[in-house]
Amino acid sequence: MAKNLVIVESPAKAKTIEKFLGKDFKVTSSFGHIADLPSKELGVEVDKDFAPKYVVEKDKKALVKKLKELAAQAETIWLASDEDREGEAISWHLAETLKLDKEKTRRIVFNSITKSAIQRAIENPRGINYDLVNAQQARRILDRLVGYELSPVLWKKIKPGLSAGRVQSVSVRLIVERERAIEAFTAESSFKVAAEFRTSHGAVFAARLQESFPSLKEARAFLEQVEQAAFAVDSLDKKPAKKSPAPPFTTSTLQQEASRKLYFSVSRTMQVAQRLYEAGLITYMRTDSVNLSGEAIQAIKQTIVSNYGESYSKVRQFQSKTKGAQEAHEAIRPTDMTLQKPNLDRDQARLYELIRLRTLASQMSDAELERTQVHIRNDKQQTLFTAEGEVIKFEGFLKVYLEGKDEEDLEEQEGMLPAMQEGEPLQANYISATQRFTRPPYRYTEASLVKKLEELGIGRPSTYAPTISTIQNRGYVEKGSVEGTERAYTQLVLEKGKITESSLTETVGSDKGKLVPTDIGMVVNDFLVSHFSNILDYHFTAKVEKDFDDIASGDEDWQQVLRTFYKDFHPNVLEVEETADRASGERVLGTDPKTGRQIAARLGRFGPMVQIGTAEEEEKPLFASLLPEQSIATITFEEALDLFRLPRKLGTYQGEEVEVNVGRFGPYVRFGKSFVSLEAGEDLFEVDLERAAELIRAKQQAEAPIATYEGMPVTKGKGRFGPFIKWDGMFVNVPKKYDFDNLSQADINELIEDKKKKEAEKVVRQWPEEGIRIEKGRWGRHTVIKGRTKVDLSKDVDPGQLSLEQALELLGSRKKKGKKTK
Repeated sequence: MAKNLVIVESPAKAKTIEKFLGKDFKVTSSFGHIADLPSKELGVEVDKDFAPKYVVEKDKKALVKKLKELAAQAETIWLASDEDREGEAISWHLAETLKLDKEKTRRIVFNSITKSAIQRAIENPRGINYDLVNAQQARRILDRLVGYELSPVLWKKIKPGLSAGRVQSVSVRLIVERERAIEAFTAESSFKVAAEFRTSHGAVFAARLQESFPSLKEARAFLEQVEQAAFAVDSLDKKPAKKSPAPPFTTSTLQQEASRKLYFSVSRTMQVAQRLYEAGLITYMRTDSVNLSGEAIQAIKQTIVSNYGESYSKVRQFQSKTKGAQEAHEAIRPTDMTLQKPNLDRDQARLYELIRLRTLASQMSDAELERTQVHIRNDKQQTLFTAEGEVIKFEGFLKVYLEGKDEEDLEEQEGMLPAMQEGEPLQANYISATQRFTRPPYRYTEASLVKKLEELGIGRPSTYAPTISTIQNRGYVEKGSVEGTERAYTQLVLEKGKITESSLTETVGSDKGKLVPTDIGMVVNDFLVSHFSNILDYHFTAKVEKDFDDIASGDEDWQQVLRTFYKDFHPNVLEVEETADRASGERVLGTDPKTGRQIAARLGRFGPMVQIGTAEEEEKPLFASLLPEQSIATITFEEALDLFRLPRKLGTYQGEEVEVNVGRFGPYVRFGKSFVSLEAGEDLFEVDLERAAELIRAKQQAEAPIATYEGMPVTKGKGRFGPFIKWDGMFVNVPKKYDFDNLSQADINELIEDKKKKEAEKVVRQWPEEGIRIEKGRWGRHTVIKGRTKVDLSKDVDPGQLSLEQALELLGSRKKKGKKTK
C-alpha cells in the first residue's frame, strides 16, 4: 500500500495529478463535499448560535467508508482540494468526517496542475485555513436561511414551487428593472447628417455633422442651404495615440469575453474551463486576481520575443480592482506558454486559444496609432463637417488580440483618411439626412449581467455561473426569441444638386439571446422588493459579500455576521407571512362588453392568464391562458378578449373534429385525441382548416413507420437530444455518421441491435417472471426497475446480493410514497 494518500475533489483532477507522483502516492477523489447541510431540512440550529448540522448523504456513505480505509493505511494524508473557500471547506469536511490524525494530515494548495506546482505544494504544506472555512460556512448558512425562510412565504402568497435566494433574487431584480425601463422608454427622433466627400486626387472618405436636426423640415432646410455650396478643408489635426492591452483573464472577464467572441453561455465557459484546468492546461479558473507570477511573466516574455521580436515585449504587472480578491492568487493563464495547439475538442481548443492570446497580449507593447481629425467648411453657412481617421503605426499587442465589446459599448469604426491639406477644395458626392431614434436601455446578456454584478460587488467568481443558470431554471428569466419589429424612417439625400426623400424600414427591438424576465419573475420580484427591500437592496447584498471577505481575512466573526443579519431578517419574514396580501401581478384591463364583468391579466396557478370576473362574485370567473409571446404587463384589452374566443372550432378532417387552442406548452391544433404544436411565431387566430390539415398531415407523416424490426414498426423523430428512432417503446439516438433523412434497413437494424446490446450489458440481475431488473447506471449507481417504477440503490448496497423479496420491498415502499404525495 502507498505511504501517501492524496485526496482531491474530482476524478479528472486525480487522474492528472497521479501522473506526476511516484508509486509512493495514491491519489483518490472525494467527488466534491463528502458532508453538507441536509437536503430535506434547514440543518441549522439557529438557537445554538447557527450551529450547522452537517450530514453524510446516503450516496456518499460507501465512499466515506472507502476513504477511511485508505486513510488508515497511509502514513501521510495530503488534502489537495482547490485553493478557494469551497476547496478549503472540502478539506475541512474530509478532516472532520474521516477523523484524520492532525499529525498525519497535510493541507496543500496549487493554482495549476503541473508537476512543478504539485512538487512545490508538497514541499510547502500548511494547516487548514479556518478563516476560509468560516467564510464558506457563513455564505452557505446565510443562503440556506434566506432560501428556507423566504421560499415558503412565496408558496403561500404567490404560488407553490417558487424559490428565493440572496444573489439570484437580486439578479432577477436587475433584469426586471431593465425591462421596466425599456417598457417606459419613449423613442425620440432626430435627423443625423452624413456626407461622402472626394479629394482633388479622387480619394473618397466619409464625414458627419456633429449636431442633428429635430425635424424633417429643419433637415431639409439645411440641405437646401448647402445645395450649391463649395466645400474645403478648414483644419487638419494629427495626434499620436496609444492603446494598451487588457489584463489577463479573471473568472468574470473570461465569462464576458467567451460570450462575446465564442458565443458561450456562462455555464458552458465554466464547464470547459474546468476541464482545461483538470487536464493541467490552465491555472485555476475561479479567480478575481489579474496578477501573474514572476515565473509566468518570464515564460510569456520568452514566447513573445521568440515569435514577434523584442520590440513587441513589455513586462506588465496588473493590480486587481476587486476588493478582497478571495479566490486564487493568479489570473487565468496557460500553464505552458509554448503549447499552442494541444489535442482538445473544439470547445476546449477555442477557449484555450482565447486564454493563450489574452495572456500573451497582456505582456506585449502598446499599439502606437496616429489619429487624424479633419474639419470641413462650406461657403454658405457656418456648420462644419468632421471626419476622423486612425492609422496603426506599430501593432504591438494588436498583433495577437483585441478585446471584445458589449453591444451598448460599440462605437463607429474609424477608418483611414486620405492625404489632405488645409484649404484643399473638396467635392460632395452626396449629403444625407437620416431619421434616427434614441435607443432604450439594452437588455442584459449573460456577459453584461456578470459585468454588472461584479461592478456592484454582488456575488463572487464561484457564484456567477450557478446564479445565472438558477434564475433561468426557475423560470424567472428566459432567453429572448423575438426577432424584432419593423420601424419606418425617413431619409433625405442631396445628390447632383437634387434633394430626394425616401421612406425606409429597419428592424428594431430584437431580444434574441438576451435575458428577459417572465411574468412569474416580475411578480416574485415585485413581492420581494415590496416586502423584503433590505434583502433585495444592491448595497446590502454587496455589504454581505464584503462581510464574507472580512471573515476570510480573519477580520470578522462569522457567527456575529449571521446574528446581525438574522435579528432583522427573521421578524420581517414572520410579519410578511402574517400580514401581506397574496400577489398575482393583477392588471385590470377593462370591462367585458357582453357581461359587464371585470377583465384582468394576472398570474394563476398554471402561469399567466386573463380572467373575466372576480372571486368575490357569485358567478365563477372565466379563465384563459396567455400566449407564449404575451405578458401580463403588455397584453391589451382587445388581445385579452380574443383569448376568450378559444378554442376556435375549424371543422372536421378525416372524420375528426379540429380546433385550435392554447395550453401550458403554447398554441396547438387538436385533431381528435391528437395534438399538433403550431410553429414558432404562428398566429393561432389566423390558422384555418386548410393550414391545420397541413400540420396534421406533417405530423402523421413524421410518425408513420419508416421500417419494421422483428415484426414491429420503427418510427423516427427529433427531440431535445437530437434525431432518434423509436422501436417497441425504446428510443435510439441516431449519431451524425448516419444519414437521418435516408436511413436504410441495415442502418436501422444496426442502431437497434447496438442499443439492445448496451441495454443488456446494463442489466446486473433480473427476475423475468416478475418483470424486475437491476441496472447499472451512468455514474456507477444501480437502480431497481419494474415498469415505470425506479428505485436507486445506495452505494453501500451490493446489487448482486439483493434478493427478490428485498427488491419487491423497495419497489413497494416507493409506490406507497408516490400514493402519499398525490
